[in-house]
Amino acid sequence: MTNGAWTDKENDLIVADYFAMLADDISERPYNKAEHRRALLPRLNNRSEGSIEFKHQNISAVLKGLGEDWIPGYKPAFNFQMTLVDAVARWLALNPAWLGRQPGLQTATALREAAQLWIGPPPTFSNQPPPQELDQMLHIARKFDVAGRDERNRALGRAGEERVLAHERASLRSAGRDDLARKVRWVSEEDGDGAGYDIASFAPDGLPRLIEVKTTNGWERTPFHITRNELAVAEERRLEWRLFRLWNFSREPKAFELHPPLDAHVSLTATTFQASFH
Repeated sequence: MTNGAWTDKENDLIVADYFAMLADDISERPYNKAEHRRALLPRLNNRSEGSIEFKHQNISAVLKGLGEDWIPGYKPAFNFQMTLVDAVARWLALNPAWLGRQPGLQTATALREAAQLWIGPPPTFSNQPPPQELDQMLHIARKFDVAGRDERNRALGRAGEERVLAHERASLRSAGRDDLARKVRWVSEEDGDGAGYDIASFAPDGLPRLIEVKTTNGWERTPFHITRNELAVAEERRLEWRLFRLWNFSREPKAFELHPPLDAHVSLTATTFQASFH
């Protein structure tokens, strides 16, 4: 059995096979992992089935770092080589429709049926993954600007806002505040961007909640972009402003909230600069 480094050709073959299974998994079409694995064996320089299985887990880890779907049956395994990341990037470059698809977009009926979201604790130092795993995930996210990609995906952002809008209204109705639920506004849709938040909602006691929504298909630590204006509004209206982070959106949306000041929760890095002439 071959134990040497995987070649680019081998990586390209196994990545393409992984995405074929992933497409079936997302579409809920039946597929057989063992059959896929056996079909790959003669094409991969006499690799063992175990090494193929582990490489599939490595691909799951790469996709996690990219803020993408992965196959739940292949738990992410870390300490992979960057040549595998490059192979995934090559596949995505050859298949641009994959990133352009719109998973997780739900009908109004579906939104009503599952209106309230699971809200969990935000990422903290105490619940972070092992350093090597975290470093690999963040390196991939930076290299491929996952935060920028999510920010540019208007359909994803809009779907996330609509999901949070339904959640806020359902939460108020379940608290017996139908009067407040009727007053919840989708500010970014009705008034356009620029307010520094997307949704104007309320706590059950009537206090305002100004919600900025950030959505990703990735894991809870996927980086995100935030504007200077959003930061300014968060600072000016600390008691009311909330950042509502939606993650795992295409599969099973989950969320957490961050309260100002944001730099108590995240590291804020300047990524663009304004240039003016002397």
